[in-house]
Amino acid sequence: MSVPSVGDAPTFVATADHDSMRQLRTLIDDVLGVLEDVGKGRANPVAPGGPTAVRAYADDVLAEPLLPATGGGNPAEVLRKLVEAYANWSVDVSHPATVARMQCPPTAVAVAADLVAGALNQSMHAWEAGPFALELERRLIEDLATLVGYGADAGGTLTAGGSISNVMAMLIARDEAYRRRLGRSTFDSGLAVGGVRPVVLCTETVHFSVDRGASIAGIGADGIIRVPADELGRMIPAEADRILRELPSDCLPVMLFVCAGSTDFGWVDPLPELARVAREHGVWLHADAAYGGGALFSERLRPLFDGLAEADSVTLDLHKFGWVPASAGVFLTRDAAMLDHLAVQQTSLNSPDDVAEGFVGRYGHSIQATRRCDALKIAATLRAYGRDGIGAMVDACHELSRYGAARVAREAKLQLAAEPVLSTVLFRYLPGDGSDLDAFNSSLRRQLMRDGHAMLARVFLPRPGGGKDVWLKLMLLNPDTTGEQLDQVIDDVLAAGAALEAAGRS
Repeated sequence: MSVPSVGDAPTFVATADHDSMRQLRTLIDDVLGVLEDVGKGRANPVAPGGPTAVRAYADDVLAEPLLPATGGGNPAEVLRKLVEAYANWSVDVSHPATVARMQCPPTAVAVAADLVAGALNQSMHAWEAGPFALELERRLIEDLATLVGYGADAGGTLTAGGSISNVMAMLIARDEAYRRRLGRSTFDSGLAVGGVRPVVLCTETVHFSVDRGASIAGIGADGIIRVPADELGRMIPAEADRILRELPSDCLPVMLFVCAGSTDFGWVDPLPELARVAREHGVWLHADAAYGGGALFSERLRPLFDGLAEADSVTLDLHKFGWVPASAGVFLTRDAAMLDHLAVQQTSLNSPDDVAEGFVGRYGHSIQATRRCDALKIAATLRAYGRDGIGAMVDACHELSRYGAARVAREAKLQLAAEPVLSTVLFRYLPGDGSDLDAFNSSLRRQLMRDGHAMLARVFLPRPGGGKDVWLKLMLLNPDTTGEQLDQVIDDVLAAGAALEAAGRS
């Protein structure tokens, strides 16, 4: 039987092959040149024109199908054209006016490490798929667990992000709750066992992944119980305790979900008190520190997170306060044995005879099988800059937020929502023409993006008495941004607001 021809043979990356490495080097040099050329002509964080312009641009440069019947010719030319198009309409995450989302400017060492991870294409699910990658992730998890304050029994895994980490926490907490109360595994029996209804406790303003996780875990939105919060949005421990005491007998409390650095205000729930409540009721305590956890590197901000080590599990994201490319999510558990809830499925991976001789992958620690090695870029960044260096970058962002808040507070046309805790500034423009505040600020944000001047986020904050108000948010994750550059961003907001007011009057 003959082997079918594939036409022009593709070039695969093979480190032992000189020609392969030479071609890879040529491709890298070429695309870096493209990125430099695109960057030279950019003054704003994104090209102007908004959705209409980017769609028209895509219609032009992507007119040919992405999946043609035959290949598009020279791979280097194909790559060059796609990279040029991709870069022209990318958001410049290093620009001072890119302050919308939790996309940090990655360090060069992290980007280089990420390139190697792609080239070598190791996987974390089996020993034979990435022997050193497995050891690197194990040791990285140990160091990050120590950063949180966990002991030698801790465990964890890298994930695709904070949402996935929070979902994993809910799945494990659910299964542990069923095991403790009913002695049954949901893997075999599902949730319809024992006549109980699983519930999760959290505040109104936690990350949206709680609702998604409840759906995935079979708990559902009706199984989420909202715990009252104080005026800053922090969970009130006495209220959590009261709700747990008053739960009907058929309710099974799965998790007390708390926040360690909210994505809007940066507030931290009272962790020590909530840990005592969780222990008294035998409920899993999960702390979402996806954004705030980076403050653990800072000697100044770390005290805000006292009590974090009392949580049964913690979410971190080092593609936020960590300056590595996404994805770099981290899921940690105080007791590594709890990860066994993810490993109940029997597969050919990690069979007992392999495990006995040390051929162990990390399939049983994750909800993924094939999983790239994200540990390399994280380890390269942490080792290159150290805890002090990364802490200094966190502190620089914190100082920048305080500077920005002070500037906003001085402007009569702007209203500051609260003093920054970490690196966010929440504010809104106050039009003098009687315009609806929510609609005006929403339009203002879109106009700034359409013009290409600034990429701002919009948040919806609970209003006393019900409903929600629209606020604008500066998410400051670039430690190189100066006060003068942030002043320019605020100047652009004021100018766009004034233009919008004038347009409304006319």
